[in-house]
Amino acid sequence: MEEKKELPQLSAEELRVLGSLLEKSKTTPEYYPMTVNSLQSACNQKTSRKPVVSYDENTIITTLDMLKKRGLVSTVVGGGSRVTKYKHNLAIHFPLLPSELAALCLLILRGPLTTGEINSNAGRLYEFETLDEVQELLNKLSTDEPAYVKQLPKRPGQKEARFVHLFGEVNEEDYDVPQMANHNDSQVQVLEDRVAILEEQLHTLRTEFDKLIAELT
Repeated sequence: MEEKKELPQLSAEELRVLGSLLEKSKTTPEYYPMTVNSLQSACNQKTSRKPVVSYDENTIITTLDMLKKRGLVSTVVGGGSRVTKYKHNLAIHFPLLPSELAALCLLILRGPLTTGEINSNAGRLYEFETLDEVQELLNKLSTDEPAYVKQLPKRPGQKEARFVHLFGEVNEEDYDVPQMANHNDSQVQVLEDRVAILEEQLHTLRTEFDKLIAELT
């Protein structure tokens, strides 16, 4: 009988880096795998992230090394570029479907969410057809061995129960800070992705230029 894998317990930095790799593999596949520079921008996004962080390059590099040791991230070199890039291996270690990866990605990057919040925010990752489909998926993820998510008890004032991932400790109170509703959140994220792509292109050109100059001198 095949032994069931236990979920790794990841730090906040590991979760943010892994979640960002999961997200960008779907939202900007043309720039995936990711460089350290583009991954730093993805981790520090002001939208679709809770909490908002400001990681420096050393934090990204250190965290990638930790995830590589866990086997959750691997490097890619080649494809016409000399820059080292990174990709996640989550689906290699765990039998997760694209819809399940999408839900977990949202929970990792945004914290506890209701079924409706997962459904409304998943568009660029996976198109769920109904709320019932999301609920069935969460029920499955919470009863799998190992379980990937769990439902939190309703707290005073909450109309719907929220779900959390089980890849690391989640303190529900850390996500209770009120935030202004942003009806243009998806449009802002698209713009942030475009800016990140331009920054990545500029960074790559600078790197290639510096290497060319070094070879000529």
